[in-house]
Amino acid sequence: MDSVNLVCHDFFVLLSFIACITGLLLLWERKQERNKAEEAEETEKILFRMSFSYWLVYCVAFAIQKIVLPDWETIMMTLKITAALSYFLTFSCIISLPLHKLAVRQVED
Repeated sequence: MDSVNLVCHDFFVLLSFIACITGLLLLWERKQERNKAEEAEETEKILFRMSFSYWLVYCVAFAIQKIVLPDWETIMMTLKITAALSYFLTFSCIISLPLHKLAVRQVED
């Protein structure tokens, strides 16, 4: 049963890796098409880019942990710290999105 959960988790990490790349490509703006956007919209785009980028780092660190030999303790510890930090940074960016919208709404009122 544990191996099924592990394979399922690996599949979802791979799927989220592909989704992150897709999200970053959708948020990517070319310089010639760039219009003067509002500051609030630009901040939201930056927060989305940061959350996708941090999650992408998590996915890569998770995948490398699966590949690296377990007797390389220093590399494994570094990868675990990187994965944990990127996980928490992704969480903080996701929490910051509604807080930013709330702050913008309060300034407008």
